[in-house]
Amino acid sequence: MEPGSGLPNVHVDDVVVPARRGHVPVFPGDDTPLVAGHAMGEDQMADVPPVEGDDYADDFAPEETATALPPDDPDDATAIRRLKYRYLRTLDTKSWDEFAETLIPEATATYSEYLQFESRDAFLAFLRNTLGPHVITEHRCDHPEIDIDGDTATGTWYLADTVIIPEHNMCLRGAAFYTDHYVRCDDGHWRIAHTGYERTYEVVLSLSDLPSLRVTASRWGMIAQENHISSVRRDPGPEAESA
Repeated sequence: MEPGSGLPNVHVDDVVVPARRGHVPVFPGDDTPLVAGHAMGEDQMADVPPVEGDDYADDFAPEETATALPPDDPDDATAIRRLKYRYLRTLDTKSWDEFAETLIPEATATYSEYLQFESRDAFLAFLRNTLGPHVITEHRCDHPEIDIDGDTATGTWYLADTVIIPEHNMCLRGAAFYTDHYVRCDDGHWRIAHTGYERTYEVVLSLSDLPSLRVTASRWGMIAQENHISSVRRDPGPEAESA
C-alpha cells in the first residue's frame, strides 16, 4: 500500500503504480519513474542531448502559411486556439523544432510535484529524451475557455490522452484540465508562457490483458527501421519465450 493513501498499489506486469494522486509508475527492472508517459530521472532539468534521428517528423508539418494566423488578425481567441492545436500536433508527431516555436524561451511547465520545468530548453530536452519513437502518444484538447487581457491571456482546456509503450506492455489513459498562460510577442504572434495540467483521472492497463493486441501500424516503427533506432514493438511476454 502507498504510505498514507489507504489504497493498495496496482501491479501492471512489472510496472508498479502507487495508488495515489499524482502517482509515478515505474518501468520494469528500472527505478526510473514514469508520469503520464514521461520517464523522469534525477537530472531531468539538465540538458539532455536530442535523440538521434528525430528529424523524421518534418513530413507532418503543414505549409508554413497554415501554421499561424497573421500578426494583425483581430480574432485573438482563434489565434490562441490554433496555437494550442499546433502544440498538440507537434507534440504527438515529435516535430520538436516546430513545437519549440509554440513557447517563449522563458516558458515554464508543471505537470505534478515531480515534473516542473523553468525554461523552454529544459522542457524540450526532457520531451525529446523521453518521448522517442518507442512511445506512441495521443493528446486531444477541447472545451477551451479563453480569457484575453490586452497582450496576455489564459486558457483552460479539457485534455484526453493516451500513451502506449509496447515494449513495456503498457497503456496509459487519462483526462485532465490544462491551464495555460499566453503572451503576445513582439512579432504579433501568441505563444505559451506557462502550461500544465491537473489530472481528473489516470489508469494504466497491461497490454498482456489483451493477448490479441498487435501494433499493426506506427509511423515511429517505420521510421525506426529506416534510421536503425529502437522500433515500436510489443514485448511478446513470458509465454512466447517459453514456447
